[in-house]
Amino acid sequence: MDKMVAYCGLVCTECPAFMGTQNNDMEALAVLAVEWSAGGPAFAPEDMLCDGCLATDGRLFKWCQECELRSCASERGVATCAHCPDYGCGKLQKVFAMGEMGQIIKQQLDAIRAEL
Repeated sequence: MDKMVAYCGLVCTECPAFMGTQNNDMEALAVLAVEWSAGGPAFAPEDMLCDGCLATDGRLFKWCQECELRSCASERGVATCAHCPDYGCGKLQKVFAMGEMGQIIKQQLDAIRAEL
C-alpha cells in the first residue's frame, strides 16, 4: 500500500488504528482503544476503525472525525497543512502545544513544508 499522509502530516499507513482496521483485527483495535483511552477520552474498539484521514467514504477514527485541522485543510483543498498559505495558524499552534504528539506533528509538517 502507498504511504498515506494525513492533513496534519502524520502517516496514516503507519498508524496502529489504520493498520488494525485494514487487517480486520478487532482484538488489536480493542487493545489500542484501552491504551489510547488512558488519561483522556474513552474510546471503544469501534471508535478505532479507520481507513485514513483522506478517506471520504469510509471509516474514520473518532478523534479524526472531529479534527479541526482535517476539516480546515479539506475545506481549503490542500494536501496537508504544510501546503496551506496560512501555515502556522492558530489552529496549528494549538496542536503543536499538545505535548509530544504536537511536536511530532510539527516536525512532520515542517519536513513536508521544507520540500515544497
